[in-house]
Amino acid sequence: MAERGLVAGVPLVAAGQGRSEPQYSLEYWGDRGRSVAAIQRSPGGTEPSRRPLLRMLCQSAGVPVIDVHQHLWPEPLIEMLSTRRRPPRLSASTLELPGEPAIEVDLDAHRLETRLALLDRCEIELAIVSLPPTLGLGILAEEEWDELADAYDRGIVELAAASDRLVPLAAGPSVEGFAGACIGASAFLDLERLAPRLDELEQRGAFVFVHPGPALAPPTAPPNPPLWWPAVVEHTAQMQSAYAIWLDRGAERWPRLEVVFAILAGGAPFQLERLQSRGISGRDTLHETVSFESASYGRRALELCLSTLGVGRVLFGSDAPTLDPGLALDAVRGFGDAVADTVCNRNPSRLLAQKA
Repeated sequence: MAERGLVAGVPLVAAGQGRSEPQYSLEYWGDRGRSVAAIQRSPGGTEPSRRPLLRMLCQSAGVPVIDVHQHLWPEPLIEMLSTRRRPPRLSASTLELPGEPAIEVDLDAHRLETRLALLDRCEIELAIVSLPPTLGLGILAEEEWDELADAYDRGIVELAAASDRLVPLAAGPSVEGFAGACIGASAFLDLERLAPRLDELEQRGAFVFVHPGPALAPPTAPPNPPLWWPAVVEHTAQMQSAYAIWLDRGAERWPRLEVVFAILAGGAPFQLERLQSRGISGRDTLHETVSFESASYGRRALELCLSTLGVGRVLFGSDAPTLDPGLALDAVRGFGDAVADTVCNRNPSRLLAQKA
């Protein structure tokens, strides 16, 4: 009989050992047709409030989808980036980043109408949107980053008030009216400095989305590294480091704080057996409050994570508009409706319901 694992109340059974395709047996969390939370305009004002948005998602055609990893630049942020004289800055449609090659940006992809059309095309119900720390968090002077974060937070709140399909995460210090905060992976290197913010997020029932920050080539990087080096090597290393620090020092200190690691924590779940070989028990590496977002990974990586962590710990994310949500959805849907419903709908709905 296959070994059973229970993670955050959702048992996963890799049934039929010896078969070429594992089958996953799920016991769902909560009642069928639970609502998700959404940002909506408060009565008589423009500030967002968070309340349950009763959609009965499970009654719609197919598997409803909540994408926990999208980026959307509001106009105040674009204006500020366009006026800066050093990275991060926009020169027409070219984005110059600290520590990374300049890239071309489709600014039309950051218009609200364009984003809603993308959600419709991919049949995505809600998008959790954030400011990517890769713009300079941890490299810029604190006051410079605060200006960018403030421009983002002001602008994204207005967009979220205009469409209840957007759920924004805070970039600045205040999380009032936000589902949570997006924090750069490098910030976890100094948990004491980060502690006041984590304390507030835990008290508010908000969650943390851990995202790679700027890529600064370490001594191990080759001269003139290829263009893909920051995304594939530097960003994943940052995420693995943040995850390891959280396992060692953070999860026990903030036991009620939900933390979601982007890009499967840089592939950190692949290292769990290596951790066990160094005397760290499996029980110490699995926490009910730690989840992993799936952007950029396909079937093989997801299969390993699902069988190792349990389906209750994986959330769908696409990294749109950088990557196409359709390809990421195809990978998750390849495991069948039951897994797709849990990864794309039930897990992120549970995350948002904490703040409702």
